[in-house]
Amino acid sequence: MPVLDQDTLDNNDGLPKLPLPSLKDTLEMYLRCVKHLLTDEQFNKTQKIVKHFGAEGGVGELLQNKLEERREQKANWLYEYWLNDMYLNNRLALPVNSSPAIVFPQQNFRAPIDSLRFAAHLISGVLEYKTLIDARALPVEYARGQLAGTPLCMEQYYRLFTSYRLPGPERDTLVAQESSVMPEPEHIIVACKNQFFVLDVVINFRRLNEGDLLMQLEKIVKMANSEEERLPPVGLLTSDGRTEWAESRRELMRESTNRDSLDMIERCLCLVCLDDASGLELSDTTRSTLMLHGGGANKNGGNRWYDKPMQFVVGADGCCGVVCEHSPFEGIVLVKCSEYLLKYMTGSPSKLVRAASVSELPAPRRLRWKCTPEIHKLIASSADNLQRLATNLDMNVHKFQDYGQEFIKRQKMSPDAYIQVALQLAFYRCHGRPVSTYESASIRRFKQGRVENIRSATHEALAFVKAMTDEKHTSSDAEKMELFQGAITAQTKYTILAITGMAIDNHLLGLREIAHELKMEKPEIFKDQAYLISNQFILSTSQVPSTTEMFCCYGPVVPNGYGACYNPQSDHIIFSVSSFCESSQTSSAEFVNCLVQGLLDMRDLCKKINSGSNQAKQKVNHTTQQRPSDPKESPQTLPQVLVRSPDKNPAEAQAEIPAQGAALSIGKK
Repeated sequence: MPVLDQDTLDNNDGLPKLPLPSLKDTLEMYLRCVKHLLTDEQFNKTQKIVKHFGAEGGVGELLQNKLEERREQKANWLYEYWLNDMYLNNRLALPVNSSPAIVFPQQNFRAPIDSLRFAAHLISGVLEYKTLIDARALPVEYARGQLAGTPLCMEQYYRLFTSYRLPGPERDTLVAQESSVMPEPEHIIVACKNQFFVLDVVINFRRLNEGDLLMQLEKIVKMANSEEERLPPVGLLTSDGRTEWAESRRELMRESTNRDSLDMIERCLCLVCLDDASGLELSDTTRSTLMLHGGGANKNGGNRWYDKPMQFVVGADGCCGVVCEHSPFEGIVLVKCSEYLLKYMTGSPSKLVRAASVSELPAPRRLRWKCTPEIHKLIASSADNLQRLATNLDMNVHKFQDYGQEFIKRQKMSPDAYIQVALQLAFYRCHGRPVSTYESASIRRFKQGRVENIRSATHEALAFVKAMTDEKHTSSDAEKMELFQGAITAQTKYTILAITGMAIDNHLLGLREIAHELKMEKPEIFKDQAYLISNQFILSTSQVPSTTEMFCCYGPVVPNGYGACYNPQSDHIIFSVSSFCESSQTSSAEFVNCLVQGLLDMRDLCKKINSGSNQAKQKVNHTTQQRPSDPKESPQTLPQVLVRSPDKNPAEAQAEIPAQGAALSIGKK
């Protein structure tokens, strides 16, 4: 297996360290971010608490000094705190709550062999991609938008096939595989009918070709169909809460047979899940749910091992995609890998040939499990929990086709900022109030950089959405456009703060965690209602753009919240909106309806203003041409349309914000 060495990864040493914002700047920005989310009474109390925390010689100054020391000592002062807080401390089940999915285009399999051919071709692509990773041959990526050309940290790519999330009773562990001088033959795990099989992809130092892979997959399907050999669906245990799964794993480990099987799964490159047909009508919405939870225990939910970062799903009914354990890497890494695979599969013909194959391939091995009555009971409990989770998910995938990012760019606006304002408008229309909002922003400009939060629920966005939803129509179109531009500017400015490591969430997390490390009593600022409210991300959002036909989806991060993932294309935008059925406060369908209405209203506003502005310009030009020599007469008065330009062109300032899913676990504390 490749070595995961944080000190020797390509281009990492040349990157700057993550900066540490000043305490004063963070506290001032914190107050600005929370003021309009609180009552006057709450905010007055928070102001006093923040002032006390930030006072000269106070607790905040002490913690800031300790963080500055930590920054000197560590490659990335934030990384461990962030990883634990975002993922490893989280006790919720991985499916829906944490693991995002990429949904591939619907495949048309006419016969069972077609899905196996697709799987063999996919595995071949995975091995090609892994060869690039092993050779450190992936091209270094560079930032777009602001600070374009800055190299980005590539470290996350080297975790794709070398990581495993090990469950713990209180905190999980992110394990990285290390190679030895003579590594064992590399293998993947194939899941079929809730059974697990070892498929060696390198035998006698030679990689299996596609024909060999297909033959091995056919053998696996035949073995999985053997009723007398079938074992309990142990994979269901990995779908449970993390503490419950840690306890179940400890029970499994009592038997040496189970220890051997766990070892083979935990050290594999990835999983390929050969799913049975779900029997459902395969809309985009249905396919997204099948990726996220397999349809529950009653369908393919047990045909998974959720701790493994990469699980490629190939359904007999053509429902295909990838499920990702999110702690080792961000959504952009998952997208780039998926894009490579889809392009590989469409660009290179399937090579189902027997030439140069490994002769007399050993049969794939079924993983064995010894299940005590206690383990059977735990599997049944996990099945019930997964079924409840699957039933509770309210998913709505909508392809908005009235316009896409090309129209938005013509308005001289950042597509991402524009869509974020649309999401604020949609929520306000649904619920009549603003809520704390998370948007993931990449901080890969820095060593070991993961993500920061863009707080999209700005005061300026609230002013705009109030004007757009005012039934008395007290605001003119010109005033609405001025507020719209203000919201776009505020969103863009905060985005720049986030991608340059100067936003507030990571800094506040660091201050909180260093206090815990020093065994101090938790500072009042972190017990305050404002902090709790502002970290309950009822709207969890992420832009996950793609260059091929696919989309990303994930679940909400709080019981009464929404997950809103979006993929802007030139002439359309794909939205994946999720919520929970059990919440009486949310409805994904209603949110999508409000989102569509808002996007149409925003377009109409842009067209009205631009049309009026163009007409005015034409009138001015015409008047000037008609009466060039009459200085006494004033020119035609322009309509008072005050379209304020932001400090920097938002279209140019569109930040690199592709890392979905970073939002997936924050707020669950």
